Amino acid sequence: MRLDKFLCDALGVTRKEATKLLKSCEIEVDGSVEKKGATKLSDDNEVMWQNRELVLSGPRYIMLYKPQGFVCTRVDDYNDTAFLLLDEVNDKDLHFAGRLDADTTGLVLVTDDGQWSHRITSPKHKCDKTYRVWLADPVQDNYVQAFQEGIELRNERENTLPAELEVIDEQEVLLTIHEGKYHQVKRMFAALGNKVVGLHRERIGDIVLDQDLEPGEYRYLTEDEIASVWK
Repeated sequence: MRLDKFLCDALGVTRKEATKLLKSCEIEVDGSVEKKGATKLSDDNEVMWQNRELVLSGPRYIMLYKPQGFVCTRVDDYNDTAFLLLDEVNDKDLHFAGRLDADTTGLVLVTDDGQWSHRITSPKHKCDKTYRVWLADPVQDNYVQAFQEGIELRNERENTLPAELEVIDEQEVLLTIHEGKYHQVKRMFAALGNKVVGLHRERIGDIVLDQDLEPGEYRYLTEDEIASVWK
């Protein structure tokens, strides 16, 4: 994270005010005065202002637009971790509130609030998730009803919960599910004899992926977005 952004977050000041603090020689990094806002901080840096250490206070709630090729884990032998996309101090405290496969794009929520993320990932809360799905073969007439009734998946004791399918065109659909089984969307279409060739998550609960974000970009959630998880 840049030093000027850290000061904004830690002190609740504007970027202009942070620049003023730096120019006035009031900020020290690891015991030395630092004037450059572009200075990159690591988890080990100590930032001092008026003889007190600055830290980022309060839990963090982040919306990330995950591109292809990144996985939602700390370490992976084959793919880059999506944590590389986050310019955050103390990112070791953060975790993903629901994962996406390496080849799936779209909305990922990141936080250090375990209770909040539990509301999203716990099966008993049945958090809605909406995906845009591209298929290898055309949508069949029975698909909408099949998803409404629940689909039998291999190695699962019970059918999936009823899901809502909206047909966009013959090979593109919007699918809303209310659970999060392993590779669920791909397995549901495979059970119907079709193959998912593209998958993009647009919504989790009431939180919709910000259209102003480009793949790989992120922003902090608004207060309303954070609170929506507890409804």
